[in-house]
Amino acid sequence: MNKTMQLAVSKVPEVTLMFWIIKIAATTLGETGGDAVSMSMNLGYLVGSVIFGVIFLIAVAAQIRATRFKPFLYWTTVIATTTVGTTLADFADRSLGIGYPGGASLLFALLLISLFVWYRTMGSVAVDSVHSPAAEMFYWITIMFSQTLGTALGDWAADTAGLGYGGGAILFGALLALVALAYYRTRISRTLLFWAAFILTRPLGAVVGDFLDKPLNAGGLALSRYSASAALLFFIIACILLFRQQAAQALKRESIRVERTTETINQ
Repeated sequence: MNKTMQLAVSKVPEVTLMFWIIKIAATTLGETGGDAVSMSMNLGYLVGSVIFGVIFLIAVAAQIRATRFKPFLYWTTVIATTTVGTTLADFADRSLGIGYPGGASLLFALLLISLFVWYRTMGSVAVDSVHSPAAEMFYWITIMFSQTLGTALGDWAADTAGLGYGGGAILFGALLALVALAYYRTRISRTLLFWAAFILTRPLGAVVGDFLDKPLNAGGLALSRYSASAALLFFIIACILLFRQQAAQALKRESIRVERTTETINQ
């Protein structure tokens, strides 16, 4: 059991400042990349969702089959969740005609259901408790729902709520700052704070991505979606290469304690 848990934990990176920097860049890439396929290529939200959905499934399968933490594979899977989240949210909000509030409510319900089933099945939704293929599947499904919800929230804040891209960025940036403050100043569950931050980074990336590629008359910079996506991808690759990421260690330490306790009892 100790060996299996160590191998599983090694596929999950430590949650550090660099983790969040890459996560925000990845969510922004998901917005520009998803829009590039669905809008710039004129493939539509449904076709875009199918394309990115297939990529998502392939990436998740590769991640689950891996025996250790591989930064490029892990972040490829995260980017896959955020791109499919972009097109799925746009499909739900616009093509299905349920609007941003309806789409966000539906996705929030799906996210809560995912977390509830994960908790009831595995006993924990903490990131460092992912120690089996089943837990990994719950982990990535939950992440995909959180990315999709984040896209809907970002679009709702910028468009329906009338905050614009700058206002939306300030709003979600401020909420992330409050989560960080709660992490250092309160005893609120670290698992709850992690998922709150994980969800909030997505709408922040969504409004930043829209700000980069939307027309000037809509409040954006009118940058090419292709060039913006390429620049963000280069930034992510540079961060992975320059800043070494380590695997999360919590379960490894816990498994060592369990092993030592067992040895003491046997003696």
